[in-house]
Amino acid sequence: MSITAETAKQHANDPAVLCCRAEEGTVLEPANFEDPAIFPDLIDSGLLNVDGALKLGQVLNGSKLTKTVDSLTPITADIVDKYDADEVAEEEAPVAEAEEAPAAVAAPVAPVAAAAGTIKLHIGEGKNIDIELPAGLGGGVVAPAQAVATAAPAVAAAPVEEHTETVLREMTRKHYKINKVVLGDETKIEGDTLYVRKSAATEGAEEQKLVQSLELSLITPDNYHVYTETVMDIQPIATKEDSDMSLGEGVTKVLDGVVMVVTGVTEEGVQVGEFGSSEGYIDENMMWGRPGAVDKGEIMIVAHAVIDNLKNMERPGPIAVHTAVDHVVSEIREAMKRDLKDVTPSEEQTLKQTRHPGKKKVVIVKEIMGQGAMHDNFLFPNDPVGVLGAKPNVDLGNVPVMANPLEVLDGCIHALTCIGPASKEMSRHYWREPLVVEAVHDEDIDVVGVIFVGSPQANSDKFYVSRRLGQMVESMGVDGAFVTTEGFGNNHVDFTSHIEQIGKRGIPVVGFSFCAVQGALVTGNKYCDAMVDNNKSMSGIENEVLACNTLCTEDAIRGLAMLKAKMAGEEIKAPERSYNVNVKNNNVELIEKATGNKIDLVENEQSLPISEKRKEKYD
Repeated sequence: MSITAETAKQHANDPAVLCCRAEEGTVLEPANFEDPAIFPDLIDSGLLNVDGALKLGQVLNGSKLTKTVDSLTPITADIVDKYDADEVAEEEAPVAEAEEAPAAVAAPVAPVAAAAGTIKLHIGEGKNIDIELPAGLGGGVVAPAQAVATAAPAVAAAPVEEHTETVLREMTRKHYKINKVVLGDETKIEGDTLYVRKSAATEGAEEQKLVQSLELSLITPDNYHVYTETVMDIQPIATKEDSDMSLGEGVTKVLDGVVMVVTGVTEEGVQVGEFGSSEGYIDENMMWGRPGAVDKGEIMIVAHAVIDNLKNMERPGPIAVHTAVDHVVSEIREAMKRDLKDVTPSEEQTLKQTRHPGKKKVVIVKEIMGQGAMHDNFLFPNDPVGVLGAKPNVDLGNVPVMANPLEVLDGCIHALTCIGPASKEMSRHYWREPLVVEAVHDEDIDVVGVIFVGSPQANSDKFYVSRRLGQMVESMGVDGAFVTTEGFGNNHVDFTSHIEQIGKRGIPVVGFSFCAVQGALVTGNKYCDAMVDNNKSMSGIENEVLACNTLCTEDAIRGLAMLKAKMAGEEIKAPERSYNVNVKNNNVELIEKATGNKIDLVENEQSLPISEKRKEKYD
């Protein structure tokens, strides 16, 4: 397939290979050449050998064929009348390398972070020349030099405008440490002990006709080797201090040391999960300390539901489970309001959304599941990760919905999604969303907000919401954007479309997704040139270990460096064709060297005791 002049320019350093038969005397132009993006497959299959081939940039300056040649013929010095030996762009070492590229789509050279750089200016002749160089971006990224030459007499530079940080909003978290949980006849908090009325679970189940039963149990730090059915969700236990306060403002009370874990099966014992499930001993099937998972030392209140047969793959089934569990959590929230009214918190934390005028404006786009069945989320409940007052994104048509960062960190998403366990972002993940946390604390950028956009089932709906997203981002006047997604497969269609709709408006984009071996993109476009792979599994697969391949702080740091570089006009090196963890490791080393900060990498599943399920998978 022939290429355009734009593509030829992007691939000036790639081999020049004819796409079609060309006659002697043909003056070579971009339309004569094959797309370099497909060369690796042709080389692997033995259909192409580019040894000795000239570069595209060397033959697109009026070179003429001296004989007739067939398609897929590399242009060598003996079949053209001339070529430009000097027309090869000088290659510089980029700071980052994309970690995933779309299948069979060219990943054009694109901006990315340079840790250091040299600005060279050569002025052959002239006088009264003023030169202005813009200040470099923060974080070790050097902005491209821009020189302005004038023949007018020098004029005193205007004073530099100072941009003052603006705290747009803030919220306080009051933490209360729980060291003991008792299942009993009353829900209350006494000292550091949480009492939970066991029959509240039965009441919650009775209110949902699809839920046959709901039972509570405890898993404590002294024995984590306990069997559970597949984990549907992990939730913080928190409440607004004042019921009149909305999420993202005022005071939120949160219990430390304890989390709610939701599990579920059908009457026939089918796990409420889609692409795999995480049943088994929980210490073997969950990555401790991930943003959405349990931290070691925490007590788990396990709410296990049994629902009607065949209702696991229909929206009402998972919704009924979460609503029944929220009956229990609501009672705990009321106890927090009542029993902690005059109690001094063990810790207070102030969260702020600070705007940085004059810095690059950035928006975070989070694609969430919205295909129906067990692909659903509740948006903006009255209480953190609650049910009351929330709207399902499926019922909203999956259209983009804007949130501020503090709403996200205050539990504005209640995750009902039951996709593959390894890449599933649970409710607690949004409560501790690493990309939001890192971005709002980065003084080199100005985070304008977070957009949630659903992933519908039908392709026509996917492209509909993508177009709305692109228009929304354009209207915000941002300088850059992040696009993230959980899971893989069907939702990659709209994930890459989101990137395209933003990118084609001239806005630099960095994407985050689990890809690696099993989840590699099956579609893409030229704007998918800066990707961060969330994979942590040793084999690059959906290993059914809960939260193994979700977005972590290390991914957020890599993504921020990549977007800053892209906004600065630097180059991102094209990724390797096959997943290679060394690409990620090299990026980490480059960022550490540029910033002087150590990046702590999370462990993979090999740090866990190996489960019978994983033994079978690896065998």
